[in-house]
Amino acid sequence: MKFLLSFLTWWNSQTLNTRFFTWRNGVKVGEDAQGNVYYRSRDGKKRWVIFNGEMEASRVPPDWHGWLHHTWDEPPTDKPLAHKPWEKPHHENMTGTDAAYVPAGSLRRPAPVERRDYEAWQPE
Repeated sequence: MKFLLSFLTWWNSQTLNTRFFTWRNGVKVGEDAQGNVYYRSRDGKKRWVIFNGEMEASRVPPDWHGWLHHTWDEPPTDKPLAHKPWEKPHHENMTGTDAAYVPAGSLRRPAPVERRDYEAWQPE
């Protein structure tokens, strides 16, 4: 079914043209922890990613992002980045989803916080 959807839609996975271009010109460079697969062209000028699941740019980890944008030449599989002990692990951007951060007191929370530090003004 997933293969048939690639004929009709571009947002579910790679399209038929992307699949053909990758097969003809792509050299697999590596894969990240989320299962995204990274390719480069045979001449090394183009770089791209085939997402495993939803195509969302924030799912690309920082080390692979730098390689995709030609910030450094070696992919993280050949020369991994040195990470500091204070760095947090990479997470995709959840803005606009049900898993987005909602601060205390927000109307989006299921049970808003009851405030006791002021009294609402009531007209007489």
